[in-house]
Amino acid sequence: MDDYPLLNIFWTMLYLFLWIMWFFLLFKIITDIFRDHSLGGWGKAGWLIFVLLLPFLGVFIYLIARGRSMGERDLKQVQENEAAFREYVQKTAGSGGSADELHKLSALKDKGDITQAEFDRAKAKLLA
Repeated sequence: MDDYPLLNIFWTMLYLFLWIMWFFLLFKIITDIFRDHSLGGWGKAGWLIFVLLLPFLGVFIYLIARGRSMGERDLKQVQENEAAFREYVQKTAGSGGSADELHKLSALKDKGDITQAEFDRAKAKLLA
């Protein structure tokens, strides 16, 4: 440990952290290139080649040229995911229809269309 001072450990960790951040940014941009529906095939190929052959310059130019639309696509994707999740939860929670069915059964019993015994059997069947 004496031959590798504490400050060198700090710099090594910092470089490692920046290197990992760089790869996250690179993969985020490559993902955005393929996710963009407004960009044609040749445009996607051109950006991808530019980002892969000249990574630092390509990434910085991509962020300057398309950074705003990249954020808008991220926001749109998050909103679509939330809407799909809400729809799934509503569909799943409402698919059993236990509350609605119990309410209908109660209304039928109150009107006299079914007896208390029939109501109890249907209720037990719904809650089982």
